[in-house]
Amino acid sequence: MNLRSLYYSISPNSRLLVRKIYYAPTDFWDIVKGKKNKYVPKKGDIFIGSGDFILQGKHHLQLLKEYVSLKPDDTVLDVGCGIGRAAVALTQYLSKEGSYEGFDVVKKGIDWCQNQITTDFPNFTFKHVSLNNDLYSLTDQKAEDFIFPYEDNSFDSVFLFSVFTHMQPKEVQNYLNEIYRVLKPGGRSLSTFFLYNDENENYISNVNKSFCFSYGREGYRLMSEKVTSANIAFKEEFLAQMLKNSSLKLENKIYGTWAGQSQKGLHDFQDILIFEKSRV
Repeated sequence: MNLRSLYYSISPNSRLLVRKIYYAPTDFWDIVKGKKNKYVPKKGDIFIGSGDFILQGKHHLQLLKEYVSLKPDDTVLDVGCGIGRAAVALTQYLSKEGSYEGFDVVKKGIDWCQNQITTDFPNFTFKHVSLNNDLYSLTDQKAEDFIFPYEDNSFDSVFLFSVFTHMQPKEVQNYLNEIYRVLKPGGRSLSTFFLYNDENENYISNVNKSFCFSYGREGYRLMSEKVTSANIAFKEEFLAQMLKNSSLKLENKIYGTWAGQSQKGLHDFQDILIFEKSRV
């Protein structure tokens, strides 16, 4: 059993605890040496992936400015906001006329954001939603039935970084429908995915051993059978039908580096899709 499989074999709460214990020495020395930044969580509390917290947030901000034309006075929704990586960067960009809303299934991330960000930036609001996801949170409430707690036509932009990569098809379809509902006419959404097609399916399922989606399903592939939300890759044709069902229009597709399809210019590890809600 490799480390990834071992990690997936334990409960969601245990995964968070293991990370906290693993990074405890590093977090302790950062505090002792005075390296603690108010707007950077302890490494043991970060559950949203690796990389420099501040630099990753700035990168996400650049993606939003480049691909959805984010403006300082926009109203934005961060779906699956985690522990505030994008939010911290946006505090230095959104004006007082702009506003930020974020929600996530991991309560400790929301608590940190409310304590560290909202106290200084009252136009940044965070909500905890108790939804079932076998990677992060085990509850009875299903994401496929979840209604975003916002009015119709509320946001200029909606974004999701590494959220659809951890959701089942019915959940993704519901979220696409909800994104359409809460976007203003002409509003845009940036979302990241793991995408594949007939040409590279063998590569992502067998050849690329370091990041492999070995378990095939109808229209998508799983990295783990035991934790179905661990990482999910969607076939492009399958996702295109879900997008059509939601009435969102695909405006742009930028392949990431994960499957060797990346294009020149501003990109990400994951694939990026830009959706738009029609003005009519």
